[in-house]
Amino acid sequence: MKFSNIKYLILRRVVQLGLLFLYFTGNVWGWKILQGDLSTSLLFNKVPLSDPFALLQIFATGAIVGTNVLIGALIIVLFYGIIGGRAFCSWVCPVNLVTDAAAWLRRKLLIDKIERKVWISRNIRYYMIIIALIVSAISGLAAFEVISPITILNRNIIFGIGSGLGFIVAIFLFDLFVVKNGWCGHICPLGGVHSIIGKYSLFRVKHTSENCTLCMKCRVVCPESQVLHMIGKKSITVNDIECTNCGRCIDICDDDALGFTVGKYIKENNKESK
Repeated sequence: MKFSNIKYLILRRVVQLGLLFLYFTGNVWGWKILQGDLSTSLLFNKVPLSDPFALLQIFATGAIVGTNVLIGALIIVLFYGIIGGRAFCSWVCPVNLVTDAAAWLRRKLLIDKIERKVWISRNIRYYMIIIALIVSAISGLAAFEVISPITILNRNIIFGIGSGLGFIVAIFLFDLFVVKNGWCGHICPLGGVHSIIGKYSLFRVKHTSENCTLCMKCRVVCPESQVLHMIGKKSITVNDIECTNCGRCIDICDDDALGFTVGKYIKENNKESK
């Protein structure tokens, strides 16, 4: 396999594992680069970072949070809202390592060739947001944070807790044998939140139909294949909010028909509105 076919995959793994390493060193050795976890962090012992969805759940419980938590959530919203889109899911979230492994093994075992017997809506993740907020309000606890596989895996690696790993194995098996990209692509409410946050982000994947040979390799590896509906039809950016900006479609394309671009989303929508 050529390096050009896995360059973004390698870069994502470097970022994901690098963040886990920095969190680990912050906890174990007291390094000040990145301390805390994905729910709430402190960058360089100065800059607060907070999960916006966790904050919404805390608000739902009626609890009061500190100014630093509000600022941290605002920083995350601005970053992904302006630049990253839904990149948290593919570049930061540790569960992506698990679900990508399941997707890879699913392709190798040709499970997708077997008749599909289970189907679930991709809109479940948006319903899960509402459910999590309602349960948080009723229970007085940040509901999703209690069972979140993201929190479980993140804290197990950082703090060495060792509990809840059965849930991670269940997600792997669910994605492998039941529904393709089931957790991240259909259920995870945090993915839904980041889809909404990144709706108007500038960083996008661009398709050039003139170069496309309709090999469809991009749709095979894409965790949200429905966002590539324009393949072979027209040259536009991927404007669907579910795109994770993972770059796998770009990696796998041998036709130079896909690539990252900045700002095209706004330009194209301005043209359409005229």
